[in-house]
Amino acid sequence: MILRGFPPLADADASVLVLGSLPGAESLRRGQYYAQPRNAFWWILGVLAGAGPEQPYPLRTARLQAAGIALWDVCAAARRAGSLDAAIERDSVEVNDFAAFYAHHPRLRRVCFNGRTAASLYRRHVLPSLDAGLQALERIELPSTSPAHAALTAAAKLAAWRRGLVPPQDGRPGRRVPA
Repeated sequence: MILRGFPPLADADASVLVLGSLPGAESLRRGQYYAQPRNAFWWILGVLAGAGPEQPYPLRTARLQAAGIALWDVCAAARRAGSLDAAIERDSVEVNDFAAFYAHHPRLRRVCFNGRTAASLYRRHVLPSLDAGLQALERIELPSTSPAHAALTAAAKLAAWRRGLVPPQDGRPGRRVPA
């Protein structure tokens, strides 16, 4: 079965784009990004942007946009059984239209990936189709907020996401994603 993702949540002035791979089963059921209650995404963004899980979804998304953070997925559609990124059938991936998205969001300066799969899908399916200027956007792979990624504590995930989303005083980015 082909699963279809959501449109982007983005203000025209966004400076950071956070990309997942494809919404999970609970997110698709609810029609909301990161709806799985054990996913740390909204907890982390609550700390960093005032968009915590205790708030109604429309308020969370409005606060993300007010903080200059856009939210989307690499995949517009793909086949996957369950919710795990590892179950995405790579040959079924249909990517979102990033050229059009970037054209409408010229202030984007950084792309952050919610996990390794999103970064890998972007490198493989999106990056080669972009012009040199868009290929030069800073890319940072962040640890997945999924409950399936239990190798890091919530505090460690928060620290990594803080480094990725909040520009440090010394100007050094978090972990960069190779081209």
